[in-house]
Amino acid sequence: MGSWVEGADGSGFGLENLPFGVVGRGGGPARPAVRIGEHALILEPLAEAGLLGDLPPGVLAGPALNPFLELGRPAWSATRARVTELLREDSLEREAAAAALVPLSDVEARLPVAIGDYVDFYSSIEHASNVGRIFRPDAEPLLPNWRHLPVGYHGRASSVIVSGTDVRRPKGQLPPPEPGGAPRFGPSERLDIELELGFVTGPGNALGSSIPTGAAREHIFGFVLVNDWSARDIQRWEYVPLGPFLGKSFATSISPWIVPVEALEPHRVAPPAQDPEPLPYLRTDEDWALDIALEIALAPEGGEETVVSRTNARGLYWTAPQQLAHATVNGTNVRPGDLYASGTISGAEPDTRGSLLELSWGGRDPLELSGGAGRTFLEDGDTVVLRGTAGAVSLGEVRGRILPSL
Repeated sequence: MGSWVEGADGSGFGLENLPFGVVGRGGGPARPAVRIGEHALILEPLAEAGLLGDLPPGVLAGPALNPFLELGRPAWSATRARVTELLREDSLEREAAAAALVPLSDVEARLPVAIGDYVDFYSSIEHASNVGRIFRPDAEPLLPNWRHLPVGYHGRASSVIVSGTDVRRPKGQLPPPEPGGAPRFGPSERLDIELELGFVTGPGNALGSSIPTGAAREHIFGFVLVNDWSARDIQRWEYVPLGPFLGKSFATSISPWIVPVEALEPHRVAPPAQDPEPLPYLRTDEDWALDIALEIALAPEGGEETVVSRTNARGLYWTAPQQLAHATVNGTNVRPGDLYASGTISGAEPDTRGSLLELSWGGRDPLELSGGAGRTFLEDGDTVVLRGTAGAVSLGEVRGRILPSL
C-alpha cells in the first residue's frame, strides 16, 4: 500500500524508507522529522498528541535525534511502524499527520545528530590496495594487518557538517618538492573526496564492555552517505607514523537523512569472502554487506555536472558489525549519535573508484569533465555530489562546494 502524501510513492523516500533527520526554518529551532517524498513530517506534535506510542516526554523536541537514538531498537521500530500507519493511504489519522507535514522547500536540513565521536575505517580492499600502490609503489600494497582487522582512526567530530555546507580549502605543511628538502606551507594543492557509507549508533555499551557482531542491530540506528574530504598532500607528509591528522580533520560531510536499518534489511547481501578467516570476535552469522549503488558527480563552477564514478557498497571487505565489534573489543564505550564511516568505497574497475586520488591515479591521468574541463584534484568553486540508492530506498545526497583558502 502506498502513501497519501503526493509524490511520495516511487520517489526513493516512500514508505519503504522513512529516514529520520532534523529540519528548521531560518534561524528557528531544529526539530526532528521523518522525510516522506518532498516533505518533512515534524514528529514532536505527533508525539505530544500520543500518536507515536509511548515515548518519554520531550524525546523528539530537538535540536538533535540523540535522545531518541538512546531509546534503542524497540522504540525505533515502534515509532517507524506508527509513522508508516499515519502516512498510509488508509490512515485513520491522516488529518493529524497532514497538520505536521511541511514541504522541504520551506525548511533547511540540519545536522541530524550531535556527534560525540567519529571513527573512519579503511574497509575497501580495492581502495586500500590502490592507495598502497600509489603511495608505496615498490612495496606490498596492503600492510600485514589489513586482512586481519578493520583498520581505522579517530576523526574530528567537531568538523562533521551537513550536506550543502561549503568547504574551505585547508592549509598546512606540504611535502618537500624533492627528497631531503624542507616542507612548504600553503593551501592544499591536492584536495580530494572520499565516497563513504557511515552508520550512526544508538544506546551503545558501558565502558569496559564490548559489542559483539551479533548485537549490531541493537546498536546501529541507520546509515548516511559520507564525504570525508581529504588533503592528500598534507596527508602524505604527516601520516607516518600515526596516521591521518590535519589532512582529514578540516571537514567531513554527511547526508541529512539517516536511513534506518529496517529500511535496508531487504538489501543485505553476502559480503566478499575473507581470507584468512577473521578472529572469532569478528565473525558474523548473517550477511551484512549492503547492496547500495553509489555515484560521484563533479561540477566546476558555472559548469554542468559529470558523473565520474559509479560503484556499490556491497563490495566492502569489512562490514558494519565487524567495524563496530572491532571498535569496542578493547572496552571503549559507544554513545548515541556516534558516527562510524566505512572509508572510501572503490570497486575493481577504474570507473568504480571512490576518490580522485584513485580516479586520476595520483594525478597522472586527468579526468575529463563535460564541457572539456579536466581534473586531477579539486579546484576552487568545484561542487561534488555523492548519491546512493538501494532499490526503492534512496540515501539522498551529500553535496559540498570548495571555497578558496583564507
